[in-house]
Amino acid sequence: MFDGLTLLGDGLMHFLTPASLFNVAWATLVGIIIGVLPGLTATMGVALLVTLTYPMPPDQAILCLMCIYVGAIYGGSRTAILLAIPGTPASAATTLDGYPLALAGKGGLAMGLATTSSALGTMVGILCLVLLAPLLAEAALNFGSYEFFWLALFGVVISGRLTAFDDPIKGYIAGILGLLVAMVGMEGLHAYRRFTFGVPALGGGIDLIPAMVGAFGLAEILVVMKRRVAARIVDASDRVIPRLAEVWKYRRTTVRSGVIGTIVGIIPGVGEDIGAWGSYAAARRKSAERDQFGKGSLEGLIAAETGNSAAIPGSMIPTLTLALPGSAAAAVLIAAMFIHGIRPGPMLMVENAPFLYQVVAMLVLATLAITVYGLLLTRPLLRIMTVPRERLMPVVYVLCVIGSFAITQRLFDVYVMVAFGVVGFVLREMRYPMAPLVMGIILGTLLDVNLRRGLALSNGDVSPFFTRPVSAVICTLIVLSIIFSIPVVKRRVTSLFTNARRTTAGRD
Repeated sequence: MFDGLTLLGDGLMHFLTPASLFNVAWATLVGIIIGVLPGLTATMGVALLVTLTYPMPPDQAILCLMCIYVGAIYGGSRTAILLAIPGTPASAATTLDGYPLALAGKGGLAMGLATTSSALGTMVGILCLVLLAPLLAEAALNFGSYEFFWLALFGVVISGRLTAFDDPIKGYIAGILGLLVAMVGMEGLHAYRRFTFGVPALGGGIDLIPAMVGAFGLAEILVVMKRRVAARIVDASDRVIPRLAEVWKYRRTTVRSGVIGTIVGIIPGVGEDIGAWGSYAAARRKSAERDQFGKGSLEGLIAAETGNSAAIPGSMIPTLTLALPGSAAAAVLIAAMFIHGIRPGPMLMVENAPFLYQVVAMLVLATLAITVYGLLLTRPLLRIMTVPRERLMPVVYVLCVIGSFAITQRLFDVYVMVAFGVVGFVLREMRYPMAPLVMGIILGTLLDVNLRRGLALSNGDVSPFFTRPVSAVICTLIVLSIIFSIPVVKRRVTSLFTNARRTTAGRD
C-alpha cells in the first residue's frame, strides 16, 4: 500500500510542471468545448486529436487525451441543462431534470451542481481505480489464452447487450460485424491473408483509428446534415456555485451513484451513458422525493452527472490491466497508448507500474480543471453554442480526413474512414449501436489469436475452454447474458420475480 502511495505521489509530482499544467488547461478546455457542441462526442474528440499528440512525449500525449475525455463527458451537461440537447450521449439522463431546472430559472445552480457532482463522481472512480487496478492486474497474470478468448467475447456480448437494451439482437449484430472487420488482413500466427479480396492494402488489416473516426465522426456529420436543429440559447443568470449544504444533503446519492458508475465503467464497452442511466434509476428507487424526478429534481441531476463521470476512471480499470476498453473512448486511448509505445495489459504493473499512477494523476488534474472551468467560466463557454453546426461540420470533416491520413500517411485509410462513415450512418439510421462495432474491431484480434493459440496448446481439444475455472465462469456469464436477452425468457423471469415478491408480501 505504501508503495502505491509513493507511486501516486510521484505521478502527481511528475505532472506538476508548467508544460504539463498548460497541457491540462488547453486539453480540458478543448474537451469541454467538444462536449458542449451537440454532434461532437468524447470518442470522436479523442479519436480526432490522437494524431495531434503524435510528436509529444508519451506521458504528455496520454495526459492531453485523458483531459479531453474527461472534459467532453462533463461538457455535455451544459447543453443538456440549458437546451435539453445532450452534448454527448453520456448527458442524456441529465436532460430529464437539468432542463426543467433551467426553465424554472435555476440553470446556473443546475450547472454548478453538475460540476461538483462530476468532480465528486470522478474522485469516487479514481479511488476505485487505485484500489482495484493493481489487484486485477495481479490476477490477470494468471490468465491464459483460454481466459482471454472468453474475456474478448464477453466484452463484445455485454457491450451489445447493454447498449441496445430494447433490442439486444442489434447489439449482437453490430458486435459480430466488428469481429468480421477485425478478421481482415494477415492473421497473427502464420501471416496468412484473409478476406483481402486481392486488394494489397487490406493485407495490413483495418486500422482502428480510421474506422472509429469514420463511425463516430463522418457518420455524425451525415446525421447533422440530415437533421438540422436550430440552437436556442437560454439565459442562466442565477448563481452557479452551489452551497455546501446542497451538496451534503445528497451525499449518499453521490456515493451510490459513484460506485454504480464505476462498476458500469469496468464492464467492457458499455460506457458513460449506461453509468448515468443506471445511477439515475437507482437514485429514483431509493429517493424520498421520487415524485420530483423528471420535473427538476436536484437529486436526479446529481445522480446522472455523478454516474457518467465515475464511469471514466472505471473504464480505465480493464483498459490498463486487461487491455479491454471499458468504453469506446477508452478503445481510442488503447490505440494511442500502443502508438506511443505503452503496452496496456496484465504486464503493465510489471513493465511500467508508475504509468498506472500517472493515469490516476491525469484524472485528478483533469477533475480539478473541469471544476475550475465549470464554476468560473460557465457563461463565457455558453457562447460557443452560438456557432452554427453548418459551419462547424466542414471543420470536423477536415479533421476526420487529417486524422485518418496522418498516422500511416496512407490514402487508403481515408477511404476506410469514408466507408465506415457511410456504414455508421446507415447503422445509426437503423438504430444499431456503434459501441459493439468498435469493441468487435479492437477485441477481434485478441479473440482470434487466443482461440487458435489455445487450440494449438491443447492439440485441438476444446475442453480447456470450458473446464478451467475462470473460463467456465466467464463462459457461463456470456450464456446467461444471451439467454436473458431473449424476450420470452426475459418476460418469464420477470413474471416469476413479480409473483415471488407478491407471495412474500402476502406472508408478511
